[in-house]
Amino acid sequence: MKLIIQIPCLNEEKTLPLVFEWMPKKIDGIDIIETMIIDDGSSDKTIKVARKLGVNHIVIHKQNKGLWVAFKTWINKALLEWADILVNTDWDNQYPSKYIEELVRPIIEDKADIVIWDRQTSKVAHFSLLKKFLQWLWSTLVRFLSWSKVPDSVSWFRAYSRESLLRLNITTRFSYVLDTIIQASKKWLKTDYIKITTNSPTRPSRLFKNMFQHIIKSTKDLFRVYAMHNPIRLFFALWLPFLIIWLFWISRFLYFYYLNPIDTWKVQSLILAWTSLIIAIQFFALWIIWDIINKNKLLLEDNLYLTKKNYYKKNSN
Repeated sequence: MKLIIQIPCLNEEKTLPLVFEWMPKKIDGIDIIETMIIDDGSSDKTIKVARKLGVNHIVIHKQNKGLWVAFKTWINKALLEWADILVNTDWDNQYPSKYIEELVRPIIEDKADIVIWDRQTSKVAHFSLLKKFLQWLWSTLVRFLSWSKVPDSVSWFRAYSRESLLRLNITTRFSYVLDTIIQASKKWLKTDYIKITTNSPTRPSRLFKNMFQHIIKSTKDLFRVYAMHNPIRLFFALWLPFLIIWLFWISRFLYFYYLNPIDTWKVQSLILAWTSLIIAIQFFALWIIWDIINKNKLLLEDNLYLTKKNYYKKNSN
């Protein structure tokens, strides 16, 4: 069994040695452990440091393309290298490398397809009370929408089985971590988590300027992915309220019409009833159309899975 540990890098010459300090050399059940960095347009000595540290695979982006592209590049390279388990860790040493063995253990024992590190954000000392609350609120929302039990939905420290990465298709440009959780629940991939403590940050995040920007971008991605993979639930939630509103206004109209047919005020209820009904019918039509599109998407994903499986089998190193 082969494990590849991947680190996305952007000017990490100072922090990269810290990540490798506790990198596991041997894990029971794993025959080969290799490391990989995706250099996403670094202008410092990151590549030189990586070579000095003995990184097995170095993939270079000539310019900065963003974390989601780096993630897709890593998946492609790791599958070509015929990795059975893939671990994604951070570049600034917040995720202790010494816990990688615990992270991959459920996959080695065939108990999970994806394992996510729970940072236990309520106990993180350098998180403010507001950030702890927002982390809890956000993870609760993700669990509700994805029907998963993952307590820390935005954690990047994850282990994936080969099968899970053949099944997953990244569709968002910012928060692929949310994308994969929702897809995993829809594709019957077993997701597990382990509780681990975190290191203190070595520098501010470069992915977003502040916490609220992160929330806005993540929210957009979350609902886009949810709509893509759960159209029936989404359009049912939009259709039902207008149906209830229509029932209320049409009932009101019929009630007052029965009491006094000459009263012209009940026409307002009739207008509101018809308006609500038209909107409800539109959402119902979209519901049917999107459900048909979703069925076609599932067929395409099955075909894509087989295509990728054959491609990586033929072209693996």
